[in-house]
Amino acid sequence: MNDTLGIIGSGNIGGAVARLAVDAGIDLVLSNSRGPQTLRALTDHLGPRARAATPAEAAAAGDWTVVAVPFSAVPHLPANALAGKTVIDANNYYRRRDGVIAEPETGSLTAGELFQRYVPRARAVKTFSTIYFEHLLALARPAGSPDRSALPITGDDDAAKESVTALLDRLGYDTVDAGATAESRRVQDGSPAWVLPYLSDPRLPWPRDPGKPASAEEIRTALEQARSRS
Repeated sequence: MNDTLGIIGSGNIGGAVARLAVDAGIDLVLSNSRGPQTLRALTDHLGPRARAATPAEAAAAGDWTVVAVPFSAVPHLPANALAGKTVIDANNYYRRRDGVIAEPETGSLTAGELFQRYVPRARAVKTFSTIYFEHLLALARPAGSPDRSALPITGDDDAAKESVTALLDRLGYDTVDAGATAESRRVQDGSPAWVLPYLSDPRLPWPRDPGKPASAEEIRTALEQARSRS
Protein backbone atom coordinates (compact mmCIF):
# COMPACT_ATOMS: atom_id res chain seq x y z
CA MET A 1 0.00 0.00 0.00
CA ASN A 2 1.99 2.99 -1.25
CA ASP A 3 -0.44 5.81 -2.09
CA THR A 4 0.81 9.29 -2.92
CA LEU A 5 1.03 12.41 -0.81
CA GLY A 6 1.16 15.77 -2.52
CA ILE A 7 2.76 18.64 -0.61
CA ILE A 8 2.30 22.32 -1.41
CA GLY A 9 4.84 24.24 0.61
CA SER A 10 8.00 22.29 1.35
CA GLY A 11 9.39 24.28 4.26
CA ASN A 12 9.63 23.16 7.88
CA ILE A 13 6.27 21.42 8.33
CA GLY A 14 6.02 20.26 4.72
CA GLY A 15 9.55 18.86 4.88
CA ALA A 16 8.87 17.09 8.19
CA VAL A 17 5.70 15.48 6.85
CA ALA A 18 7.65 14.44 3.75
CA ARG A 19 10.27 12.67 5.87
CA LEU A 20 7.62 10.80 7.86
CA ALA A 21 5.81 9.85 4.67
CA VAL A 22 8.92 8.41 3.02
CA ASP A 23 9.65 6.42 6.17
CA ALA A 24 6.07 5.07 5.99
CA GLY A 25 6.51 3.95 2.38
CA ILE A 26 4.35 6.69 0.85
CA ASP A 27 5.29 8.27 -2.48
CA LEU A 28 5.68 12.06 -2.55
CA VAL A 29 5.11 14.89 -4.99
CA LEU A 30 6.64 18.05 -3.53
CA SER A 31 6.12 21.65 -4.60
CA ASN A 32 6.71 25.22 -3.53
CA SER A 33 6.19 28.73 -4.89
CA ARG A 34 9.68 28.95 -6.40
CA GLY A 35 9.53 26.04 -8.83
CA PRO A 36 10.53 22.35 -8.94
CA GLN A 37 14.18 23.14 -9.68
CA THR A 38 14.59 24.61 -6.17
CA LEU A 39 13.60 21.31 -4.53
CA ARG A 40 16.44 19.21 -5.92
CA ALA A 41 18.37 19.03 -2.63
CA LEU A 42 15.26 17.97 -0.72
CA THR A 43 14.21 15.29 -3.20
CA ASP A 44 17.77 13.95 -3.35
CA HIS A 45 17.76 13.72 0.45
CA LEU A 46 14.36 11.99 0.57
CA GLY A 47 15.27 9.43 -2.08
CA PRO A 48 13.48 7.79 -5.01
CA ARG A 49 9.99 8.01 -3.53
CA ALA A 50 10.06 11.82 -3.84
CA ARG A 51 9.80 14.00 -6.91
CA ALA A 52 9.34 17.73 -7.42
CA ALA A 53 6.53 19.35 -9.37
CA THR A 54 4.37 22.46 -9.52
CA PRO A 55 1.68 23.05 -6.89
CA ALA A 56 -1.06 22.12 -9.36
CA GLU A 57 0.75 18.89 -10.28
CA ALA A 58 1.27 18.02 -6.60
CA ALA A 59 -2.43 18.61 -5.94
CA ALA A 60 -3.49 16.45 -8.87
CA ALA A 61 -1.13 13.59 -8.00
CA GLY A 62 -1.91 13.19 -4.31
CA ASP A 63 -4.35 10.85 -2.61
CA TRP A 64 -3.97 13.51 0.07
CA THR A 65 -2.48 16.97 -0.37
CA VAL A 66 -0.80 18.78 2.51
CA VAL A 67 -0.86 22.58 2.23
CA ALA A 68 1.75 24.19 4.49
CA VAL A 69 2.28 27.76 3.30
CA PRO A 70 2.20 31.24 4.85
CA PHE A 71 -1.45 32.14 5.24
CA SER A 72 -1.01 35.12 2.94
CA ALA A 73 -0.29 32.61 0.14
CA VAL A 74 -3.55 30.66 0.63
CA PRO A 75 -5.52 32.83 -1.88
CA HIS A 76 -3.05 31.76 -4.57
CA LEU A 77 -3.51 28.00 -4.16
CA PRO A 78 -4.51 25.97 -7.27
CA ALA A 79 -8.14 25.67 -6.18
CA ASN A 80 -9.27 23.86 -9.32
CA ALA A 81 -6.59 21.17 -8.95
CA LEU A 82 -7.61 20.69 -5.31
CA ALA A 83 -11.30 20.23 -6.12
CA GLY A 84 -12.61 16.92 -4.76
CA LYS A 85 -9.30 16.18 -3.01
CA THR A 86 -8.68 15.44 0.64
CA VAL A 87 -6.63 18.50 1.55
CA ILE A 88 -4.73 18.81 4.81
CA ASP A 89 -4.69 22.39 6.04
CA ALA A 90 -1.46 22.73 8.04
CA ASN A 91 -1.51 26.52 8.08
CA ASN A 92 -1.49 29.13 10.83
CA TYR A 93 -2.37 32.80 10.60
CA TYR A 94 0.31 35.09 12.06
CA ARG A 95 -0.32 38.82 11.76
CA ARG A 96 3.38 39.71 11.88
CA ARG A 97 4.17 37.42 8.96
CA ASP A 98 0.96 37.50 6.92
CA GLY A 99 -0.24 41.06 7.47
CA VAL A 100 -3.67 41.81 8.87
CA ILE A 101 -6.33 39.49 7.43
CA ALA A 102 -9.76 40.71 8.48
CA GLU A 103 -11.68 37.47 9.10
CA PRO A 104 -9.37 35.70 11.57
CA GLU A 105 -8.39 39.04 13.06
CA THR A 106 -11.97 39.95 13.96
CA GLY A 107 -13.05 36.40 14.68
CA SER A 108 -15.76 36.44 12.01
CA LEU A 109 -14.14 33.30 10.56
CA THR A 110 -11.51 30.94 11.88
CA ALA A 111 -8.38 30.50 9.80
CA GLY A 112 -9.69 27.03 8.96
CA GLU A 113 -13.00 28.39 7.69
CA LEU A 114 -11.24 31.02 5.59
CA PHE A 115 -8.92 28.36 4.15
CA GLN A 116 -11.97 26.30 3.11
CA ARG A 117 -13.47 29.35 1.38
CA TYR A 118 -10.37 29.69 -0.78
CA VAL A 119 -10.57 26.01 -1.82
CA PRO A 120 -14.37 25.58 -1.79
CA ARG A 121 -14.52 22.23 -3.56
CA ALA A 122 -11.74 20.60 -1.55
CA ARG A 123 -12.45 18.32 1.42
CA ALA A 124 -10.31 20.16 3.94
CA VAL A 125 -9.11 18.74 7.24
CA LYS A 126 -6.94 20.84 9.54
CA THR A 127 -3.97 19.16 11.26
CA PHE A 128 -0.17 19.50 11.65
CA SER A 129 -0.76 23.16 12.59
CA THR A 130 -0.44 22.61 16.35
CA ILE A 131 3.02 21.07 16.59
CA TYR A 132 6.56 22.38 16.09
CA PHE A 133 8.13 20.69 13.08
CA GLU A 134 11.06 19.20 15.03
CA HIS A 135 8.64 17.72 17.56
CA LEU A 136 6.57 16.31 14.68
CA LEU A 137 9.62 14.36 13.55
CA ALA A 138 10.86 13.39 17.01
CA LEU A 139 7.55 12.18 18.48
CA ALA A 140 6.31 9.84 15.74
CA ARG A 141 5.81 6.31 17.07
CA PRO A 142 4.52 2.99 15.66
CA ALA A 143 0.89 2.07 16.31
CA GLY A 144 0.40 0.58 19.75
CA SER A 145 3.39 2.33 21.34
CA PRO A 146 2.60 3.35 24.93
CA ASP A 147 4.18 6.78 24.39
CA ARG A 148 2.40 7.58 21.14
CA SER A 149 1.28 11.17 20.67
CA ALA A 150 -1.97 12.43 19.18
CA LEU A 151 -2.74 15.30 16.83
CA PRO A 152 -6.08 17.14 16.77
CA ILE A 153 -8.02 17.38 13.52
CA THR A 154 -10.96 19.59 12.50
CA GLY A 155 -13.12 19.45 9.39
CA ASP A 156 -16.63 19.17 8.03
CA ASP A 157 -16.28 16.03 5.88
CA ASP A 158 -16.38 12.81 7.92
CA ALA A 159 -14.96 10.65 5.13
CA ALA A 160 -12.04 13.04 4.68
CA LYS A 161 -11.41 12.95 8.43
CA GLU A 162 -11.34 9.15 8.34
CA SER A 163 -8.85 9.24 5.48
CA VAL A 164 -6.60 11.73 7.28
CA THR A 165 -6.83 9.68 10.49
CA ALA A 166 -5.57 6.66 8.54
CA LEU A 167 -2.72 8.73 7.11
CA LEU A 168 -1.71 10.05 10.53
CA ASP A 169 -1.69 6.50 11.87
CA ARG A 170 0.77 5.52 9.15
CA LEU A 171 2.92 8.56 9.92
CA GLY A 172 3.10 7.71 13.62
CA TYR A 173 0.27 9.56 15.36
CA ASP A 174 -3.08 8.96 16.97
CA THR A 175 -5.91 11.40 16.23
CA VAL A 176 -8.33 13.44 18.30
CA ASP A 177 -11.38 14.79 16.47
CA ALA A 178 -11.69 18.42 17.61
CA GLY A 179 -14.91 19.04 15.71
CA ALA A 180 -16.05 20.97 12.66
CA THR A 181 -14.02 23.58 10.80
CA ALA A 182 -15.69 26.30 12.88
CA GLU A 183 -14.10 24.67 15.93
CA SER A 184 -10.60 25.21 14.55
CA ARG A 185 -10.25 28.27 16.81
CA ARG A 186 -9.46 25.67 19.48
CA VAL A 187 -6.27 24.74 17.62
CA GLN A 188 -5.13 28.22 16.61
CA ASP A 189 -2.05 30.11 17.83
CA GLY A 190 -2.40 30.80 21.54
CA SER A 191 -4.76 27.92 22.31
CA PRO A 192 -3.82 25.47 25.09
CA ALA A 193 -3.85 22.77 22.38
CA TRP A 194 -1.33 24.65 20.22
CA VAL A 195 2.30 23.46 20.66
CA LEU A 196 2.18 23.49 24.49
CA PRO A 197 1.17 19.82 25.00
CA TYR A 198 4.30 18.68 23.17
CA LEU A 199 6.82 20.86 25.04
CA SER A 200 9.08 19.08 27.50
CA ASP A 201 9.88 22.40 29.19
CA PRO A 202 7.98 25.59 28.21
CA ARG A 203 10.94 27.65 29.46
CA LEU A 204 13.22 26.30 26.71
CA PRO A 205 13.36 27.90 23.26
CA TRP A 206 11.68 25.48 20.87
CA PRO A 207 14.80 24.62 18.83
CA ARG A 208 16.38 23.30 22.03
CA ASP A 209 13.25 21.60 23.38
CA PRO A 210 13.33 17.87 22.52
CA GLY A 211 9.55 17.51 22.78
CA LYS A 212 7.51 15.09 24.85
CA PRO A 213 4.72 12.68 23.93
CA ALA A 214 1.19 14.08 24.28
CA SER A 215 -1.47 11.39 24.54
CA ALA A 216 -4.96 11.62 23.10
CA GLU A 217 -6.27 12.26 26.62
CA GLU A 218 -3.87 15.17 27.10
CA ILE A 219 -4.95 16.66 23.77
CA ARG A 220 -8.64 16.30 24.70
CA THR A 221 -7.97 18.10 27.98
CA ALA A 222 -6.18 20.94 26.16
CA LEU A 223 -9.06 21.22 23.69
CA GLU A 224 -11.55 21.48 26.56
CA GLN A 225 -9.45 24.22 28.10
CA ALA A 226 -9.51 26.01 24.76
CA ARG A 227 -13.30 25.65 24.59
CA SER A 228 -13.71 27.20 28.04
CA ARG A 229 -11.66 30.22 26.95
CA SER A 230 -13.66 30.90 23.79
